[in-house]
Amino acid sequence: MIGRKIVNIRYLTKAEMEAEYWEGQEPAVVLVLDDGTLLYPSRDEEGNGPGALFERTKDGESYYVFPGGQNNG
Repeated sequence: MIGRKIVNIRYLTKAEMEAEYWEGQEPAVVLVLDDGTLLYPSRDEEGNGPGALFERTKDGESYYVFPGGQNNG
């Protein structure tokens, strides 16, 4: 992943959610890299459900990441 660039930020699609067996849950945010790699959070290392993605600025502010903008966290 080092050296890759984020080219899109979106929610997982219905098909992607189904592939993870996460039907009926709120979709996770996915980072799409320039080589097609998808990065998205899970609530745990076993993949038991989607998780939330947060950012922390260099000034220490925290935000929930979602496509289209920021939401104070």
